[in-house]
Amino acid sequence: MPRVLSEEDVADFRERLCEAAERLFAERGLEGVTMRQLAAELGVSPMTPYRYFQDKDDILAAIRAQGFNRFADALEMAAATTSDPVERSRVMGEAYLGFALEHPHTYKLMFDLNQPDEQRFPDLVAANARARETMRHNVRGMLDAGLIEGDLDMVAHIFWASIHGVVVLGLAGKLRGAIDLRALWQGVAGAVFQGLRPRAR
Repeated sequence: MPRVLSEEDVADFRERLCEAAERLFAERGLEGVTMRQLAAELGVSPMTPYRYFQDKDDILAAIRAQGFNRFADALEMAAATTSDPVERSRVMGEAYLGFALEHPHTYKLMFDLNQPDEQRFPDLVAANARARETMRHNVRGMLDAGLIEGDLDMVAHIFWASIHGVVVLGLAGKLRGAIDLRALWQGVAGAVFQGLRPRAR
């Protein structure tokens, strides 16, 4: 008969399983990892992971939720360092790039195209929304200050799509020559900011 697990036992095993899964997903891809392999990685029986997660999609959702929360932590910490909207945008961009470069496997899993239906996992939905709202808040500050103009959601997505594109190019090794990822983002951000500046009436 399985022993009764404390909350600490459950949290510790879930964390260890997520760490192992994230590493294996990064090495072999989502389809290249099975629950049996994850169990073997931790030296437990093949059925043990099912005491903690429903299936592989459930594990992936937990990893992504953790990733989005750590991502939001980094953005929120950066945003809290200044009340100036331009400087806040700059330091949040640095924090975004820093997170992606320091945790490339996590970042790739967060945005992998081959994802189960996110709506099945409330923790993931909440973590994703938290990160999105942090970026929207930054854009709202620039709009309120009259530095840029446009629809809040559209402008927030423009900035997010722009920096995500820079990150993906960098992580994929597609930046050649003397092009630096941070320098590229500065150029892209400047161009986006210029394009969104209020027009003379």
